[in-house]
Amino acid sequence: MSTTYLWYATRGAGAVSLLMLTGVVVLGIVSAMRWQTASWPRFLTTGFHRNLALATLIFLAIHIVTAVVDPFAALGWQAALIPFSSSYRRLWLGLGVVAIYLLLAIVVTSLLRPLFGPRTWRLVHWLAYFMWPIAVIHGRQTHPPTHFHSDFLLVDTADPGGYLRRLRRSTISRYRSGSRRLR
Repeated sequence: MSTTYLWYATRGAGAVSLLMLTGVVVLGIVSAMRWQTASWPRFLTTGFHRNLALATLIFLAIHIVTAVVDPFAALGWQAALIPFSSSYRRLWLGLGVVAIYLLLAIVVTSLLRPLFGPRTWRLVHWLAYFMWPIAVIHGRQTHPPTHFHSDFLLVDTADPGGYLRRLRRSTISRYRSGSRRLR
C-alpha cells in the first residue's frame, strides 16, 4: 500500500473521528438536559448518542492503526500507547494518546455501568468535557490545516473559535496591507 494512501487515511479518519466525537459530546449534553420534542423523543437522542459513539470508535481505530503503520511518520505502537513518547510532534501526539485513554475510561465505565453504578459512571462521563478539547488540540496541532482548504472546513466545524480567529487575523492583515476590501 502506498504511503500516500495511508497518510490520507490517517488524516481522513482523524478528521471524521473528531467530527463524530463532536456530535457525540453534543448529543450527550442534549441527553443530559433531557431535551425532547413531540417528533424527537428522548430515547432517540440516547440511542443516537450510543450508536454515534460506537461509530466514532471505529474511525478512531482506523486513525490509530493507519498512523502507526504509515512509514512516513514512523510512529510505532509505543507512540500510540505511551503518552509523550513519540519523537514526532511529541506534545501533540501525547495529547492524542491522553484523549484516547480518557475516552477508553468513558467506554469501559459505560459498558460496565451496572458494576460501577450511576454515580461513578456520571463522574467518569464528565471526562468527556476534558477529552474533547484535548482531541481538538491534538488534531489542530498534529496536522495544522496548511495544505488543504478542505481541512479548514473539517477542523472549523469542530473548532469554530479557531475559524473566527483565523478570519479576524486575515482580515486585519489585509487591512494593514492596504486591501480594505473583504474577499
